[in-house]
Amino acid sequence: MSSLRGVTAFQLFWWVILPYLALATFVIGHVWRYRYDQFGWTSRSTQLQERRLLKWGSPVFHYGAFAAIAGHVVGILIPERWTRAVGIPENAYRWFSAGAGTLAAVLVIGGVIVLAARRLFVGRVRATTSPVDWVALILLAVVIVLGIVETVGVGLLGHGYDYRRSVSPWFRGLFDGSPDVAAIAHASLIYQVHAVAAWAVIAVWPFSRLVHAWSYPVWYLWRPFIVYRSRVAGRPNEPGTSGRRWRKIGVRY
Repeated sequence: MSSLRGVTAFQLFWWVILPYLALATFVIGHVWRYRYDQFGWTSRSTQLQERRLLKWGSPVFHYGAFAAIAGHVVGILIPERWTRAVGIPENAYRWFSAGAGTLAAVLVIGGVIVLAARRLFVGRVRATTSPVDWVALILLAVVIVLGIVETVGVGLLGHGYDYRRSVSPWFRGLFDGSPDVAAIAHASLIYQVHAVAAWAVIAVWPFSRLVHAWSYPVWYLWRPFIVYRSRVAGRPNEPGTSGRRWRKIGVRY
């Protein structure tokens, strides 16, 4: 823990204690939710309440979110020396990151606007939203807005910022017990707030409808096929049916 030398109590809380609390809540919360609230482990779909806006907003948001997550994996989890080792210059990486991030940001913000308007202005959808879901949605909105400002405002239109030398070492260090607090503590303020908001989302995740992200229908890969066969209706053989008229009891057909 040599990286914690000279760290203030304020920095220790935000950049060490808070991340580990969020990760512990994330894991324990999912275990608890799965054991005691499996019927609530759902996205609580509101398609029956409104489907026109959902049809457009949901795919756009999810595709943009997947692209943003992929960008975070490459930018934060993969060290800079690895991309250089495969022949990707840092300048080329930054331009590609800014361009791809901007595209992802456009998709995410477009989907969020549609989904947020739907949830706010469609009464039937608004009535199905729980308080914890509102908290998760607000935190997600904060993370998304800050991410767009970083990607577009700082990375594409601004002078850029090398978060791979500040945010990335600190984040990767959390998983091997040696977070570089000094690196994140001297990072740009917007990146610090973005990181704190992301940890808040992770802490709230198990208790909101976000748990549906882990409910993949993997069993579809090995379930048996469903075979549909057509069948021509035949006339039954019971007395009094098949188009025959009823006859008196005892009279032969």
